[in-house]
Amino acid sequence: MEFHKILVPVIGTEADEEAIRLACGLAKKNKGKIWVVYVIAVKRALPLDAEIESEIRKAEGTLDHIEGIAEEQDYEIDTDLLQAREVGPAIVDEAAEREVDLILMGVTYERRFGQFTLGNVVPYVLKNAPCRVILYHQPIT
Repeated sequence: MEFHKILVPVIGTEADEEAIRLACGLAKKNKGKIWVVYVIAVKRALPLDAEIESEIRKAEGTLDHIEGIAEEQDYEIDTDLLQAREVGPAIVDEAAEREVDLILMGVTYERRFGQFTLGNVVPYVLKNAPCRVILYHQPIT
């Protein structure tokens, strides 16, 4: 399977680090393009373009860190910081706009009410993605 355009949404977890390494490996075969996006969810009480300093700092730090990992893999990536009301739709819209072949997401092990959960972003992306989706599941530590 060939992937020429890959979108990697990140939130700052170890799973993101492994996801970008995997994306670099997949893209190298075809000299593909990788976009890494960090989506800041903006509460409805705030304007969509509100500058939430703490979130922006965290997002920029995460994107810088991911760029460093890609450099270690000897691969150049493009990064983007987005602000949206909902993270899932923003990822799907970005994938459609960039016409990507693959969305590659890192997933950490989370529990809610004693049960494993994927939250609400991953199921939304799986249901609505205009392309293939690969989940990299972080092992339980």
